[in-house]
Amino acid sequence: MAQQTVTKEDFESMLLDSFVDNDAAEGTVVRGTVVAIEKDLAIIDVGLKTEGRVPMKEFGQAGRDGTITIGSVVEVYVDRVENALGEAVLSREKARREESWVKLEEKYNANERVEGTIFNQVKGGFTVDLEGAVAFLPRSQVDIRPIRDIAPLMNVPQPFQILKMDKRRGNIVVSRRAILEESRAEQRSEIVQQLEEGQVVDGVVKNITDYGAFVDLGGIDGLLHVTDIAWRRVNHPSEVLTIGETIKVQIVRINHESHRISLGMKQLQADPWEGIEAKYPIGAKFSGRVTNITDYGAFVELEPGIEGLIHVSEMSWTKKNVHPGKIVSTSQEVDVVVLEVDPDKRRISLGLKQTLQNPWEAFAEKNPVGSTIEGEVKNKTEFGLFIGLEGDVDGMVHLSDLDWQKSGEVALDDYNRGDMVSAKVLDVDVEKERISLGIKQLNGEGTSSSASSSSEPAEAGGLRKNAVVTTEVIEVNDGGIEVRIADSDVTAFIRRADLSRDRNDQRPERFSKGEKVDARITQYDRKTGRIQLSIKALEIAEEREAVANFGSSDSGASLGDILGAALKGRDDK
Repeated sequence: MAQQTVTKEDFESMLLDSFVDNDAAEGTVVRGTVVAIEKDLAIIDVGLKTEGRVPMKEFGQAGRDGTITIGSVVEVYVDRVENALGEAVLSREKARREESWVKLEEKYNANERVEGTIFNQVKGGFTVDLEGAVAFLPRSQVDIRPIRDIAPLMNVPQPFQILKMDKRRGNIVVSRRAILEESRAEQRSEIVQQLEEGQVVDGVVKNITDYGAFVDLGGIDGLLHVTDIAWRRVNHPSEVLTIGETIKVQIVRINHESHRISLGMKQLQADPWEGIEAKYPIGAKFSGRVTNITDYGAFVELEPGIEGLIHVSEMSWTKKNVHPGKIVSTSQEVDVVVLEVDPDKRRISLGLKQTLQNPWEAFAEKNPVGSTIEGEVKNKTEFGLFIGLEGDVDGMVHLSDLDWQKSGEVALDDYNRGDMVSAKVLDVDVEKERISLGIKQLNGEGTSSSASSSSEPAEAGGLRKNAVVTTEVIEVNDGGIEVRIADSDVTAFIRRADLSRDRNDQRPERFSKGEKVDARITQYDRKTGRIQLSIKALEIAEEREAVANFGSSDSGASLGDILGAALKGRDDK
């Protein structure tokens, strides 16, 4: 047999080829044969100068590769062709990981599910084996709702959705929750297709909130709003419902796009508002329970599902600026009167004060005009006194009705809050809730004064309605002027609005003390001595008289000519 001679060139070529092969093998996945098994290591020949050793546990992770024997062909990852010991550094785990990354990237790009196994718990979540590649499962992505016990999910093959991949860093983030939500959405869609609005179904109360309850309809939840639980007021769903309770509900509304379902319980009962006007006629009196109190009034339940509002203005005859909570309390039984019924808006207006007699009517019945009363001075103002009367009502004594001899401001200083005084009833206006009183009328003085001439026949005492009198200004204030009728002790107050027909001349400051002023008597009560004067009324009467005496339809005289002639005739008298 001839001996083959290896030249220097052939050796160099072979050496270079081995370097190229070694470089190509390093960092790649290659196929190798198990040539021996020593304790917990498998000796694998991958065609390099030396074999490599791979721990047996890398072949049995999660039971995927099963048991290997001598002669088994396996894929391994070549970390280094030769280490310090002259051996090849191989890894079955890295080989599986490389293989998995390729498959996972394909499924991630195609938005497909992957199968994996949760095998360990770490900070913030869990690790998942995806056929060799290790992924992170955040705790929030384990389930739709937080779960306390993860044990039943450990080491069980199940689908996951890849949320993020970063091969350079070796990071994979997966979600089990996304799979469940997708399955749930498909299931919800199927269930929604089987439901119809108006349908009555059974459901289980799953959760209770302040605004309602979520009811499980067998794979899909519906919202039972608090206002649809009962016709009556329900402050909180827990008053009526409990978690786990089976209830019968009606499907009120279905949103097929969002799969939201609105439910109702009260719809299964008769509407108490039907025929409400006949049941609660206006003016009728009923008893009810106060259910809610607000700043503007109180709600009263007349029957389950029927509530009416007592507005704050209808709560008391005399307490005008008091919070409703100081008049009634929650759960209190009260009598009310129906004031208005609006079946379209489902509103009933109620009155509480109407169940009691109007105190001004009661006062007028007991104390007719001209009678004498006694009361305490409750308040003292620049225009008079307020007297507290029976029935928790007040009467007013105007400045002009304090004293015959003194001006109103001077007479007012004689009184203080808390004083007990007697007065005569001059007028009671039930509609406006006003009671006019007079103190000076008690002594009857000043009623025999003379008055100036008038076209009307004279009456006893010389004072009568529509008579013209000459007065002397004794006091001027912002509200008008205090005057004394000439040649008498009778005083009266002329209001600002009665100082002139011309609005620009209705200024008290244009008058001065001691000035003589003519005025017309617009009201005079001989019995009480109450008298009202008006300069404005006199001017209007004189204008009418001038037109009647000096003007005609065909005279051609202007209104100024007529009034001038009238005033000249008056001055000549």
